[in-house]
Amino acid sequence: MKLFKNSITALLILCLSAITSAQEDTEISNVQEYTPSKLLSKGQWDVKFFNGLYTETKVADADGNTSDNTRGTFFTNTNEIYTGVSENSRINVGVIFQIRSNKIGGDALDVFSFENNKTATRSGLTTIAPSIRVQPFKNIANFSFTSSFYIPVFKDEPNAVYLDKRSYFWETKFFYDKTFGGNKWQIFTEADFGFNFGEKSADADPETENIGERFANNSMFLPLSAFLSYFPSSKSTVFINAQQAFLIDLGNDFSQDYTQLGLGGKYQLTEVLNIEVSYGKFVRGTSTGLGQTFSLGLRALF
Repeated sequence: MKLFKNSITALLILCLSAITSAQEDTEISNVQEYTPSKLLSKGQWDVKFFNGLYTETKVADADGNTSDNTRGTFFTNTNEIYTGVSENSRINVGVIFQIRSNKIGGDALDVFSFENNKTATRSGLTTIAPSIRVQPFKNIANFSFTSSFYIPVFKDEPNAVYLDKRSYFWETKFFYDKTFGGNKWQIFTEADFGFNFGEKSADADPETENIGERFANNSMFLPLSAFLSYFPSSKSTVFINAQQAFLIDLGNDFSQDYTQLGLGGKYQLTEVLNIEVSYGKFVRGTSTGLGQTFSLGLRALF
């Protein structure tokens, strides 16, 4: 697939560039210091613009058996804005909002047309979430959690192609990282607990409500992730990651799980701006798609 080859080539170029441009200084950069575990000082701002393109042509049933399927492509633009509000740098507040564009059939890049014909394409602003970050233990600066409440703001379109979950979603993420090997290596772990609230699919009115967007209602989402990073220089990192995720049925008669493996890199472009590229592949699962994710993110810290 051309998209896959181009993305991997770009990632390799970034990684090789980072390695060959290693610096002699030992200054800790934003790339090394400001992991999700690290909170902001009072008055400091963190703005992240993250884009993920997921595309699939295979699906797994409830028993894990795979089969071919019409290509489905799902683009998500996630925007996060946080600021530090406490003198001791242990509380941050912020907001998250997401814009999506989905396409069934055609080429993966068709999602960037942001069309809305309902039968094959949908797009728009889907969720807004107030959010808070907390470092609960004064003596453990590299442990924190982020709690966010996602509110669906998009129109309910019956019989239309899927756009996003029709759920009020309360998600709490726990972060921990540890740097070792002379600041050259870092292990980062994340455990998420998300609860989807809303009407069961079986109770939805097909004349006025989109049943397919209610598949996750009354469920708990539990992804567990680990990242191993290497820092070729103070301003760059390359990483590999693994994730095991579960959607646990709490009354909607639907559950799923999947395993995803990936790799990526980050580079500090300026004192303020960082760039990140990554690739992920769903290698197994039940009641889920088995596709690939291509991501590009920009982060400003000031």
